[in-house]
Amino acid sequence: MQKERKLLIAGNWKMNKTVAEGLDLVNGLRRELSGVKEVDIVVCPPFTALSEVSKAILDSNIRLGAQNMSEQTGGAYTGEIAAAMLKEFSVRFVILGHSERRQYQKESDALIAAKALATHAASLKPIICVGETLAERESGVMEKIIGGQLKGSTAGLSKTQMEETVIAYEPVWAIGTGKTASTQQAQDVHAFIRRTLAHLFDDAVAKRVRIQYGGSVKPANARELMSQPDVDGALVGGAALEVRSFTDIIKNSI
Repeated sequence: MQKERKLLIAGNWKMNKTVAEGLDLVNGLRRELSGVKEVDIVVCPPFTALSEVSKAILDSNIRLGAQNMSEQTGGAYTGEIAAAMLKEFSVRFVILGHSERRQYQKESDALIAAKALATHAASLKPIICVGETLAERESGVMEKIIGGQLKGSTAGLSKTQMEETVIAYEPVWAIGTGKTASTQQAQDVHAFIRRTLAHLFDDAVAKRVRIQYGGSVKPANARELMSQPDVDGALVGGAALEVRSFTDIIKNSI
């Protein structure tokens, strides 16, 4: 299918895969996906595997992403990773504000915005995650929550920077709850996100921003999801940890 915006499908490995396991995965992906040109493919390993995975995907159609980054450029920040360190491994994308970091590390919209600015300052591309919980959806405040996250997490970005930013919609209520978002629910929220970006920036910017879906994407639902007008790819979790399932999601999306 031909879309105005090129699909971007990224695999977020989370806290999974040793270096050896990661190499097995990307070597398999490289074999299976070598002919795919219609989709931008990204893998986001743990920091420990970035160096070896970077070498393994050199001269391939797979790009490298990181799962987080500090808003600081360096210094006394124990346990943090700076942009310059990621760039050593040819990282192109950085996931920011994932729902798990918002929940467990209490990351605020203001912190995520600072990280986004630092990402752009280093000529990297942020993937900023937004999404509502089940309680927020059921109590009717979904748009208020997502709108607030978008406004807060992109604060300070220029129009040009926003165009180079990816938004990932993660319905937190569809992760580990047994509930899944319907294709129409996903499209409705993606359309709302695009309208919100038009309000925050302008229509031209909103039309260029790629908005990924990140709620239990599988080979079986990939084609229908990716065919929606405002769904421009996927941020894949568990299904990105196996060669076959991640490959099938990508191939089913074309």
